[in-house]
Amino acid sequence: MIKFPFGSSSKNALGIDIGTFSIKMVELAKKGERLTLENYGEVTTQQIGEKPFRSGLSTDKSSFALSNKEIAEGIKAILFDAKIKAKTATFSIPDFSTFFTTFDLPPMTKEELPKAINFEARQHIPLPLSEVVLDWQVITENGNNGDSQKANNKIILVAVPKEVITQYQEIGRVCGLNVSALEAEVFGLIRSLLKINDKPVVLLDIGAQSTTINIVENKILKASHSFDIAGNNLTDDISKNLDLNFWEAEDLKKKQVIYQGANISAEPAAKIMISKMDSIIIEIEKISQAFLQKEGKVPDTVILAGSTALTSGLKEYFAVKLNKDVIIGDPFVGLFYPQILTPALKEIGSSYAIAVGMALRGIEN
Repeated sequence: MIKFPFGSSSKNALGIDIGTFSIKMVELAKKGERLTLENYGEVTTQQIGEKPFRSGLSTDKSSFALSNKEIAEGIKAILFDAKIKAKTATFSIPDFSTFFTTFDLPPMTKEELPKAINFEARQHIPLPLSEVVLDWQVITENGNNGDSQKANNKIILVAVPKEVITQYQEIGRVCGLNVSALEAEVFGLIRSLLKINDKPVVLLDIGAQSTTINIVENKILKASHSFDIAGNNLTDDISKNLDLNFWEAEDLKKKQVIYQGANISAEPAAKIMISKMDSIIIEIEKISQAFLQKEGKVPDTVILAGSTALTSGLKEYFAVKLNKDVIIGDPFVGLFYPQILTPALKEIGSSYAIAVGMALRGIEN
């Protein structure tokens, strides 16, 4: 697993996901062999300020539209209201704030790999290496049990701008939390949603600012592709076409039933959403076909993550269009919590997948 260690672990593990329109937080504890959900909470943009939390990755300015202090205040509000005990947290870094790539290296010794990876990184990372923190994982091919002297090495490389890391550390300092680790969102999703996974699957994260299609096999990320068609686009299109303000359009989007039985909804907002979903489906088919050509396998299951995954009828629509099994990810599976929470956790499950994955990372520490 790719890691960004910056501190120590604690008894209770806290995962924090700073998304575009909300901050989500999950606290887990390991009691014997049981993983227990201690607390969870969320604060939205509207509760802090008018702007989204993020303005996108930039190399010369903050990637947060709100100030570090404002975001820290939101985090402190959840810590207080949810009575969070943990003082050490793992934060997720969004896909659009990281540079992710894979490449192959010829057989070599473990001692030779770091220098070769750093040399190759210069060809893939659009920033000077002095401005980023690199982390990488080796996937040794051809079944040679990790002997990199006998097999080609597939490298998963992640680069995070130092500026982004500094922002998170400052947010942690302001809200009184020790930042024990920073980790790309996708690895949190893999950890929380793929408890058992040996066959290749499509892990589809439809976020507010970007959508990421990941192909994962044996809990190893094999391919990843991000693009801008996402929740914000849906809301903006509904707002413009139906003459609504942003928040009215957001509320209408959440109420849509886009597919029921064998019928596609004729509602104007649903039609707009379906048009965007069709574009996502095309991207899934492209990346699946590329994986087939390279690996000789086709993922037959799609796991949905993110708030948009909860749209009524979306799972069924994807299943029909892709002719694959489609599952809404549930990160709370395997965790112990009061049964009275089951209905509420079912409603919010996929939207908390990253936060749960970050908390599980803390438990692993």
